[in-house]
Parts: sequence; structure tokens; C-alpha cells
Amino acid sequence: MAKINYNYEKRAREIEKEKKKEEKRKKKLAKNSEESSSSETATED
Repeated sequence: MAKINYNYEKRAREIEKEKKKEEKRKKKLAKNSEESSSSETATED
């Protein structure tokens, strides 16, 4: 019987967590830039 490679599974989970964090960070940046641009246009009027 083959030995289970736990290190591979752990690394796969870590990579998945990093991807989710990066997605969340980008989403937050997009939201913040959207809010700042809309508030800038509101103050220009």
C-alpha cells in the first residue's frame, strides 16, 4: 500500500488559503477604489 503524502496535501491547502486571501484583498481594494472614486465625483459637483 502506498504511503500518503501529507506534505503535498498540506501545501495544497496552504496554496488554496493564499489564493483566497489574495482574492479577498483584491476585492477589498476594488471596493475601496470604487468608493473613493464615487466620493470624489460627488465632491466635484
